[in-house]
Amino acid sequence: MEPVQAVIGRAVPLDRSDVDTDQIIPSQWLKRIERTGFGAGLFAEWRDARDFVLNRPEHAGATILVAGPNFGTGSSREHAVWALVDYGFRAVISPRIADIFRNNSTRSGLVPAEVDPELGRALLDAVTADPDLEIVVDVERRLVEAPAAGISGPFRMDDSARDRLLRGLDDIGVTLAHAEEIGAFEAKRPEWMPAMSA
Repeated sequence: MEPVQAVIGRAVPLDRSDVDTDQIIPSQWLKRIERTGFGAGLFAEWRDARDFVLNRPEHAGATILVAGPNFGTGSSREHAVWALVDYGFRAVISPRIADIFRNNSTRSGLVPAEVDPELGRALLDAVTADPDLEIVVDVERRLVEAPAAGISGPFRMDDSARDRLLRGLDDIGVTLAHAEEIGAFEAKRPEWMPAMSA
């Protein structure tokens, strides 16, 4: 996973609340065994509607999703995060992000920026009015900004998640950061105890 200091780009306004993981990536897309290729199924059922926001050319190439409250609820499927990342999103901004979705996001390099409802509404309105508006999601400062619209405010993220993103550590990376201590522990283990061979 690559370190993420900040995500800077245009945004897609998804003005819907209570978006669950089955809406993000419908269950028929869960048969893949790789972590790639899920972008094609992102919001698949909604994308059948011609006027759905992701189908609009002015939002092509956007890297930030600005959503309504309660984003990522439902099942704990990691595929929802994989679909967003595979599609090209690098951050999700919402007034409320479901706990499991938020944790899955930081493990895959997607920045979950949980903002106050007023800031979330202001961003949705600003991006809807100006699809070219540049948004900055600064992980280091835990700050969301849209300078041209005069919008700025903090987002909630615990220290551990912030550190993982800044250092580019997924679960394996976190474990490997302790490789020396693990090796020292294993070297002292009694021979009669079960061990894994390389």
